[in-house]
Amino acid sequence: MDFSFRQFLFATVVAFTIAAPTVADDMTDEAIAERIKPVGSLHLEGEAPIVEVTVAPRNGDAVYNTFCASCHTSGVMGAPKKDDAGDWSARIAQGKDVLADHAINGFNAMPAKGACIDCSDEEIVAAINYMIAGL
Repeated sequence: MDFSFRQFLFATVVAFTIAAPTVADDMTDEAIAERIKPVGSLHLEGEAPIVEVTVAPRNGDAVYNTFCASCHTSGVMGAPKKDDAGDWSARIAQGKDVLADHAINGFNAMPAKGACIDCSDEEIVAAINYMIAGL
């Protein structure tokens, strides 16, 4: 029994020797505040968040390849194909404002903004310009 008590005592001393520097590493008020600061924030609907996240607008290439290519590469359900003058000529003749309006608000089989819920109007126009750039 004396032998196991010695092992217990030795293990306890070793544990405190190793753990003590870790616990007392930096006990300044600033270090403690940094360790216990919140990892997120909460705000109620209608209140502005404390920190607003700004996202740079995507270019036409990125919007097209992410949201538009699935229909406008193959011409699904009559979608005008990218860089196909025959598909785009009548649409372009209506004017870029009409093109933008149809793309932003939806037209025929195309849903509003091509189902890109978080795309800005400017990003949609950039995607249109990308699709007709080669004409």
